Amino acid sequence: MHPYKRSARVSDLIRQETADIIMRKLKDPRLGFITVTEADVSDDLRHARVYVSVLEDAKKAETLKILSSSAKFIRGELGKRIKMKFIPSLAFKLDSSIEYGSKIDRIFDKIRSTKEGSGNNESSS
Repeated sequence: MHPYKRSARVSDLIRQETADIIMRKLKDPRLGFITVTEADVSDDLRHARVYVSVLEDAKKAETLKILSSSAKFIRGELGKRIKMKFIPSLAFKLDSSIEYGSKIDRIFDKIRSTKEGSGNNESSS
C-alpha cells in the first residue's frame, strides 16, 4: 500500500497519535466510542486520510462532523508531538471494514447453525 517506508511509518505514527489525541484531548461529550483504524498519508506527506469506526450507528454522521471540525486542533496537537517539517492536513473517513467483517461473521454463523441443524436431522432418521 505504501511504496515508501517513510510514508508507512508516518501513517502508523499519525494513526497512533490521532487516536491518543481523540481519546485524551477532545472533550466533546457527543463523541461515542471511536476506534482509529488506519491513517493513509500521501507520498508527499502533505495530506492524510484518517479512517475511524464508530460503535453506535446513530452517531456515525455526527461523529464524523465533530472530528472534521476538530481537524485543525488535532493537526496542531500532532505538530506538538511529531517532529516533521509539515504536518499533513487531516480528512476523516468512516471505516466500514469492521462492520463488514462482523456481517460476514454473522453469515458464517448462520451457515454453521444451518449445517448443524441439518446434520442433526440426518442422524435422527
